[in-house]
Amino acid sequence: MSNVRSDKPFTVAGRTFQSRLLVGTGKYKDMEETRLAIEASGAEIVTVAVRRTNLGQNPGEPNLLDVLPPDRYTILPNTAGCYDAIEAVRTCRLARELLDGHNLVKLEVLADQKTLFPNVIETLKAAETLVKDGFDVMVYTSDDPIIARQLAEIGCCAVMPLAGLIGTGLGICNPYNLQIILEESKVPVLVDAGVGTASDATIAMELGCEGVLMNSAIAHAQQPVLMAEAMKHAILAGRMAYLAGRMQKKLYASASSPLDGLIK
Repeated sequence: MSNVRSDKPFTVAGRTFQSRLLVGTGKYKDMEETRLAIEASGAEIVTVAVRRTNLGQNPGEPNLLDVLPPDRYTILPNTAGCYDAIEAVRTCRLARELLDGHNLVKLEVLADQKTLFPNVIETLKAAETLVKDGFDVMVYTSDDPIIARQLAEIGCCAVMPLAGLIGTGLGICNPYNLQIILEESKVPVLVDAGVGTASDATIAMELGCEGVLMNSAIAHAQQPVLMAEAMKHAILAGRMAYLAGRMQKKLYASASSPLDGLIK
């Protein structure tokens, strides 16, 4: 059958990963809970807000890399808290220095503190500068298919449209826009922001996303470690369902058992 989907590895910037769940490291009650939740999630890529987290720039303070060592996890520095391109580029360059030449970054340039919606104009500017500077850029963006296309054309290695506003847990608010982005994109598409529970992550994967990035959904759960494990299974289930292909929706009932040979 021509419409049968075959699986392919999750690859970003030439590196292949087993887990399609990417997790943030903020908002946990302490470093130990952070460590346990990340372990339970099975994630291989962990994203770190460079402006809010000590990666060695503050000697004498607890260092996140002590509990999430770079030889075990791929550290994905992000530019959370940046509101213009200049600030975002400077933050990425700082991260590269702190992580010994590490080029894989997550770019996010925010428009305001109330919505944390991406400022797409500044995001495009920053992406262009970073790509020219040799960075592998995974980019947080709006759910606008045109902007997503432009970011890919600039050279970003993955586009990460929001499914809902950061930290809201509202779930997948824009499945139709996401479908357009997925159909058109030449680079991996990952949902970033909006996930609140396991079913949201599954829906994102069933749409065909390469992966999902989340933080608040795990860190703000009543039991973060348990929710992290739930998310691991949700990502797997969603990917398998996408590959399997769901049944066609029908308006009326259809008997599960065959009618041939029915006893009368």
